[in-house]
Amino acid sequence: MVSGERKKILIIEDEPKIVRLLKINLESVGYEVAYALNASDGCKAVEKEMPDLIVLDVMLPDGDGYSLCRRIREFSDVPVIMLTARAREREKIEGFESGADDYVTKPFSTAELIARVRAILKRAGAQHPSGAPAELEVDDLRISFSKRKVYRGATEIRLTHTEYNLLYHLAVNAGKVMLHEELLSLVWGPEYRDEVEYLRAYIRHLRKKIEVDPSEPRIIVSSPGIGYCFALPTGHEPET
Repeated sequence: MVSGERKKILIIEDEPKIVRLLKINLESVGYEVAYALNASDGCKAVEKEMPDLIVLDVMLPDGDGYSLCRRIREFSDVPVIMLTARAREREKIEGFESGADDYVTKPFSTAELIARVRAILKRAGAQHPSGAPAELEVDDLRISFSKRKVYRGATEIRLTHTEYNLLYHLAVNAGKVMLHEELLSLVWGPEYRDEVEYLRAYIRHLRKKIEVDPSEPRIIVSSPGIGYCFALPTGHEPET
């Protein structure tokens, strides 16, 4: 990693041993590292340090990582990896619905975490093909592909990098059913192609943001057991 590409990682974790371990290993592969030992200091550090990625523990002495992640999402779309000692599906889904981009279960190897960090930073910095349409409008929802922004009427809908990338791949393939494995590979990477719960959790969260009635989705439509489709009303085509 050359100096011009040096990325900053913020660790929010209350166990000093884990902080030291992560700091040493992340710095050894070229990242700049800042840290906070509780939720209050962590929230302040996000604004002060302006990190490129956050590693966030679920259990903190003055709160939980889910609540902190939701607070961060009110003002930032910085990628977040959650650290959790609990591997149950419910906790994973709660993490995704709070705005996390990925999770790593304790105990973990530093090599695994570094691989996740690299993969997320690569996705966050990826540029979509120049041949993508300029924008797409469905009723009062407008996706500006050139600006990587989404609006309902004149109001911008804040999306994380992962949420936007998922919406992007659905929208540029509007009218086509995208297979679960296909979306997982495009958005998260081929190593995630079997993590269907990742996709279901993100689809639920995305629907809450873009659908008028998330319980009766009209834009992101399910094809049970197969995948999802960005549904276009008759006569709607992407604007090139």
